[in-house]
Amino acid sequence: MMKLLLIDDDAFLRDMYAIKFTESGYQVEVADGAAAGLSKISEDPTFDVILLDMIMPGMSGIELIKAIQEQFPDLKAKCIVLSNQGQAEDIEEATKAGAVGYIIKAEAVPSDVVKKVDKLSKK
Repeated sequence: MMKLLLIDDDAFLRDMYAIKFTESGYQVEVADGAAAGLSKISEDPTFDVILLDMIMPGMSGIELIKAIQEQFPDLKAKCIVLSNQGQAEDIEEATKAGAVGYIIKAEAVPSDVVKKVDKLSKK
């Protein structure tokens, strides 16, 4: 079973995606921001996928990816961005920081997001 950590400050989206991923057979943990996400990883570093938003209070998605890499260099989890920020420079910056994928919320229904995460996590 794939373990997914979903980090997003939007409670509605966080709950909706958590339900979708759970229905698709994932074991899901959620965090409402970067600090909570880092804390979850330190408690349990066995996540397969970390799905995170770009725009969150306190720390951006890019900063979070870098913090994860610095604090947990042996972490096997793949970081995938799920954001409304769809500019080419956002995608490029996230990829440079270490994200294996970038999904734009407005362009994908939740079931498509699950499929894309499935595919990206197997890279």
